[in-house]
Amino acid sequence: MTTTSMPPHGSERPSRRIACKTIVWNIRVMPNLSNMNITEVQRRFIEEIAELFVPWGVPQTAARLYGYLLLCPEAASLDSIAVDLEISKSSASVAARLLERYTLVRRRSVRGSKRILYEVSDQYDEILAGQNRMLLSLSDLLRGAEEIVPAAATRQRLEDMADFYDTARRAMDEARRKWSKSKKIR
Repeated sequence: MTTTSMPPHGSERPSRRIACKTIVWNIRVMPNLSNMNITEVQRRFIEEIAELFVPWGVPQTAARLYGYLLLCPEAASLDSIAVDLEISKSSASVAARLLERYTLVRRRSVRGSKRILYEVSDQYDEILAGQNRMLLSLSDLLRGAEEIVPAAATRQRLEDMADFYDTARRAMDEARRKWSKSKKIR
């Protein structure tokens, strides 16, 4: 049985060294590997977005990804995201899919390729409409629970919460209408 071993470091043929250097160079300049070089100011912005989103239950990586995509001049590939945010590609994929479910980002396919790009959604109306549906469901659930609670104080608390969520939903509907109207005027 024969075994082939690698030559000692530095003793490989010159053509092999050139091939390795070429591969490394190609990887460094490969298009779509990185959409942007993140400056320290941009990194702080991304982290501040994350600080705002995490208390609302958005995972840290997804919150950072959202901040990153807000700054991207064009849609970003998972490879770019992973490199720029210094996370694994699988973490970037999970975070992107979560943000997609929240309707904060959307995916775009590249024609003739399996590559998927992600960008910030500009469907603000859709984001608020989803939140309004959730507030309506929550309000309905609270009002339905009033019937199963024997204590008057608890029923009153549920009624107050339902009223609050209805008020918030109506205010968001009004804000959506005003915003949509102002966008159509421009």
